[in-house]
Amino acid sequence: MEERENIMKRIGWIVISALCVCANSLGADWPQLFGPTRTNVSPETGLLKTWPAEGPKVLWTFPLGEGFGGAAILDGKVYVLDRIPGKQDILHCLGLKTGKEEWTYPYDAPGTLDPPGSRCVPTVAKDRIYMVGSFGDVHCLDTATHKVVWHKNLLKEFGGKLPTWGVNQSPLLYKKNVIVAPLSPQAGLAALDQKTGEVQWKSAPLNGTMAYVSPQLHNFDGVDQLVISTNKQTAGVDAQSGKILWTYEGWQCQIPIPSPTFIGKDQVFLTGEYGAGSAMLKIEKKGNEFAWQELFKTKVCESQVHQPIVIGDYIYANSNGNNRREGLICMDLRGNLKWRTQKSPNFERGNLILADGMIYIIDGAAGTLHLVKPDPAGFKEISKVKILEGESIWAPMALSNGLLVIRDQKQMKCLDVKG
Repeated sequence: MEERENIMKRIGWIVISALCVCANSLGADWPQLFGPTRTNVSPETGLLKTWPAEGPKVLWTFPLGEGFGGAAILDGKVYVLDRIPGKQDILHCLGLKTGKEEWTYPYDAPGTLDPPGSRCVPTVAKDRIYMVGSFGDVHCLDTATHKVVWHKNLLKEFGGKLPTWGVNQSPLLYKKNVIVAPLSPQAGLAALDQKTGEVQWKSAPLNGTMAYVSPQLHNFDGVDQLVISTNKQTAGVDAQSGKILWTYEGWQCQIPIPSPTFIGKDQVFLTGEYGAGSAMLKIEKKGNEFAWQELFKTKVCESQVHQPIVIGDYIYANSNGNNRREGLICMDLRGNLKWRTQKSPNFERGNLILADGMIYIIDGAAGTLHLVKPDPAGFKEISKVKILEGESIWAPMALSNGLLVIRDQKQMKCLDVKG
């Protein structure tokens, strides 16, 4: 009974977080990185519970250049950031059901990246598109006119330095502001007015440099907080004012990529590769100040690229990277490993999402899409199909109205996974 009550409490806090994060999004849309609640969880139901041998029907294929930028989906439109190496970034707008290109917005962004290609997922609201390019360009576009409303550059505006593999973050919408992470000597996080791009607040600088983590939003003890990690520190920042409320340096990752994962009303899970392992924090208010309590640290989970997903009292993560080959793992909220797939299958550094009670996970090396039933008792693969090609298939997936949008280094595909 107690376990059931704990699960129900966590579900309640997930719903509350969803309302805080995505007041402007529709349940069936995927308008930003990590989906409607920035948790890699879809609210959709009525999806296929098993696939035929040939896999779900492929509705369309659209050619793309090399890159890792996944799709954002709103009101039947797919938005994906592409790149012409050394020259330009290009935003494509496609019809979700048809894959037909409806319009594009290219802009000059000279420079080389290794590996080449796009990185970021746009954030889309009803009448605006917000995106961050690989060289720090922040654009706000009008969805009706397809023209620029405002433009800034994170590096020039806030005195930042280009990370080794380019800028990789997706903006977060909070009330009337767009939250970005300069992580520079001038500002840790910054709030820009959605309509004008004017700076509304800048947080104090954080310890560490810009990496590849996107800011996350959660309510701790009645206060909306933005949580972000650098290579040396994780911090909670007041979403209204930009005041730094707490910092934690007990977990450090040389190259942090996965964003913080929230568990229930007061816990934050951090993970990364390069020997960083994972840490679980409890954030609570003591008097007028916020403080953290380290619940555990573990080497059980080291996800190099993708944010884990939380299902009830368990965390599922792709614990792979340059040095780790643990495959998909399941661990409880106390840090105890329940199982791991290791090589059978491994999944390399592919993305995973949760929809209608099932895990969708792509093998980042083989391009095979797997349908998995989450179960702490053991790995339960239901279906799989070879759907993508090449290597480094690391882009995040997107799901809207029963249509799953995925990509590799040459193309984007749309699969019909409706029941």
